[in-house]
Amino acid sequence: MKMPEQEGSPLEDTVVEIFRCSKVVKGGRRFSFAALVVVGNRDGQVGIGYGKANEVPMAVEKAVKDAKRSLNNIPLSGRTIPHKIEGRFGGTKIVLVPASPGTGVIAGSSARAILEYAGIHDILTKVYGSMSSKSVVKATLDGLLKLRSQEQVEALRGVKVEPVKRW
Repeated sequence: MKMPEQEGSPLEDTVVEIFRCSKVVKGGRRFSFAALVVVGNRDGQVGIGYGKANEVPMAVEKAVKDAKRSLNNIPLSGRTIPHKIEGRFGGTKIVLVPASPGTGVIAGSSARAILEYAGIHDILTKVYGSMSSKSVVKATLDGLLKLRSQEQVEALRGVKVEPVKRW
């Protein structure tokens, strides 16, 4: 579900990491850069982007453009997520657990960026396997995309689910 930018909630972006790559040529080393960026409105809409260029500002600009093209809606349950979920990408597995109000975002820097820009304020996370920032960000987004709200589950199953009492 890709959504265009909405006027009511402007999109914000942050650079998760800049990667530098070098190529040795006759005159010395040539550097190129890649940027990993997260874009979101802090209200359930988030996207990630990756851009490469010979200068850092151009790489960031390309990554932001890529992230805005890949915006996704995330179902939230107040300030946290509706249920426990696991996201996977490559050699990375991340477990996302809803937390009680006031807990905050307990996550590493890569996962924290995408969770905060999605609008999640209370969550616990644990990463297993590869700690590469690219993989952690993609695994986190995978987990968030697997989330289902109570209304979505009721519609899929065709039954009424009793509300769960939470904190």
